[in-house]
Amino acid sequence: MREHRRDKGRLEDIKLYANNVKTIIDGVTFDEFVSDIRIYYSVMKNIEVIGEAANMLTRDFRVVYDELPWQQIIKMRNILVHGYAQVSDVDLWVTATEDIPVLLQQIENYLSVILWEDWEKQMDSPVEDMDNALYQKAIQSAMAMKSDGMVLEQISKYTGLPLETVKNL
Repeated sequence: MREHRRDKGRLEDIKLYANNVKTIIDGVTFDEFVSDIRIYYSVMKNIEVIGEAANMLTRDFRVVYDELPWQQIIKMRNILVHGYAQVSDVDLWVTATEDIPVLLQQIENYLSVILWEDWEKQMDSPVEDMDNALYQKAIQSAMAMKSDGMVLEQISKYTGLPLETVKNL
């Protein structure tokens, strides 16, 4: 089970590797990027690690703080690891030059505004043990209960979803 107390460290990892990408491509053109394997594979590896750190965030974190396309970030990691021969030079370049700066800005925002002591004190949720289908049903049920005016604490209790998740539905 993933733990809330580790989310901050995973975000710090994402920040570190996103900054690595920015440093590596600083002043580099697309042609230099694709022709220099040191640059190309350095960027690829750092983006892969970002995706792995995103995947290791608690599901609660990814649901509550959904401003970033977590599933796309994780999917990119999977492509880089398992389908590396099919990686598009253009897609990797766009990720590095356009997506990484946006990601980095949002990660820095999370690190500065989230009350980490409160987040870490939350009981690790049984949601982490749910499979995707069960989790989706819990979300749907919680949304229905919320629209019926049920008290948020009760919704959390009955669905097993964390209160923060219920509040943000």
